[in-house]
Amino acid sequence: MSTAAAAHFTATATVQDVKNYWDARPCNLRHSTAEVGTRQYFDEVEARKYFVEPHIPAFAEFAKWKGKKVLEIGCGLGTDSINFARAGADLTILELSSASLELCKKRFDVFGLKATFYQGDAEHLPEIVPPQHFDLVYSFGVIHHTPRPEQVIAHIREHYMGPQSELRLMLYSKWCWKTLWIVASYGKGAFWKAPELIATHSEAQTGCPVTYTYTFNELRQDLLKDFRIDSLEKDHVFPYVIEKYVKYEYEPMWYFKWMPAGLFRWFERQAGWHTMIKASLPAAR
Repeated sequence: MSTAAAAHFTATATVQDVKNYWDARPCNLRHSTAEVGTRQYFDEVEARKYFVEPHIPAFAEFAKWKGKKVLEIGCGLGTDSINFARAGADLTILELSSASLELCKKRFDVFGLKATFYQGDAEHLPEIVPPQHFDLVYSFGVIHHTPRPEQVIAHIREHYMGPQSELRLMLYSKWCWKTLWIVASYGKGAFWKAPELIATHSEAQTGCPVTYTYTFNELRQDLLKDFRIDSLEKDHVFPYVIEKYVKYEYEPMWYFKWMPAGLFRWFERQAGWHTMIKASLPAAR
């Protein structure tokens, strides 16, 4: 869905609304039952995240960025962040949610690692993070939750990317299994209500103020029109029974239970919720 097409349901949502939402429950906060902020807690959060979303490490390629400058926009609890740091990246982090950023900082303290942290709004990125070229600008599942993602993308291109820089993004897919499931489950098939339904039910905690979704063509022709797109793929179908998943039980839904692993991976590539993007400046490489 293009940003213009979605404007009617995001016009009243503000960045402050988004901040309040994620401050109330940082992403993946309940990925562990251990005491929040302990080494055990962070280890269990990481194990669960990459068990459910195993495609992330291959997409991020943490080891590739050893000794390189990485800007991460939106860290959440810092699971990807800590892996960039472990791999030896010179990491700069911007996070909107104060609650999330504090937990990410705590995680770095617990593991004795370092990064440069900024708290603020990516729509005003150059006012917060000093403009400079990074080897990698990375944002996984974040920019589609701000009211004006096109402004964030413009800042990235103008102020933080040079000829050798890479941009790696995960944005939600418009045509995928999850959007179909949301509309069928919560909207009783009312596809004309899809934008509102997807925004409300896109995350584990209902009521997300803003959630954009995109087709490949909308990314090429609109949001990322000023970039060279080097790779564009879908991935990730969540297969588990939600009522059991929240109890840390991993039972696939009946219609996935009997699907061979190879067929399920093919299905993820065709109907995945995550659009995985690698891009660079047009004249680069």
